[in-house]
Amino acid sequence: MRMWSFLLITVLAASIYLGYQFVLGPRWAMQDQIQAHKETINRLEKEKQRLETYLKILKRIDRRARVEVLRQDNNKQGNLQTTIRFTEIDQSGKPLNASREVTLPGKEFYFDTLVIKFDDRFVEQGDFLKGHALLLFRRIFSSNMRAEDGFVIDKEGQAPDIYSQREGSGEFEKKLWKRFWELANDEKLAKEQGVRAIHGDAPYMQLEPERVYEISLRSTGEVILTPGSRLGAPQTNP
Repeated sequence: MRMWSFLLITVLAASIYLGYQFVLGPRWAMQDQIQAHKETINRLEKEKQRLETYLKILKRIDRRARVEVLRQDNNKQGNLQTTIRFTEIDQSGKPLNASREVTLPGKEFYFDTLVIKFDDRFVEQGDFLKGHALLLFRRIFSSNMRAEDGFVIDKEGQAPDIYSQREGSGEFEKKLWKRFWELANDEKLAKEQGVRAIHGDAPYMQLEPERVYEISLRSTGEVILTPGSRLGAPQTNP
């Protein structure tokens, strides 16, 4: 009797062991793998959504201006002069304020700007105040002159009109522009304001007559100067 009990217990133990090894164990392992795959898929889906959002932000333009080359000829002294019309425009290409014309020596023009870029997390979240970079059109000058003698667009130390008119963000941005160089030279203070980078940026172009260019700012802080197109031709967004 004892022998039969022992054999029965042995058989039951073996059955349980084999059942675990060949049935329950693989089933549980499969369930663990399925759960791990689900977690990976969810993580990848969230990352995909984050990247798609960021790509949309990369394509968004926060400030844009049109530069039309009206004339390019020699003056009485035989020196090349270039006349441009600078117009700030909205997303549809309509002027936001009065155009300004300027004539400068030479044809290689610099578009001197000041840029404030915020931490990526604010940009990705679409934060109302810090979800986009800020730009000040400081001045325009050519390679044939001193930068400090350039044609002033926005007044340094003051928030550009386009920002001061925006409801809810004016005071915050006024403080940033007023303390621009202080922020640029104080890492701790910049971090307190969520500023990732703050500096000047001056893209330049050899301008050709009867061409139109666009200078714009993406939300992430890149200042872009597009290749020139024929004046009067339809414009495409960068």
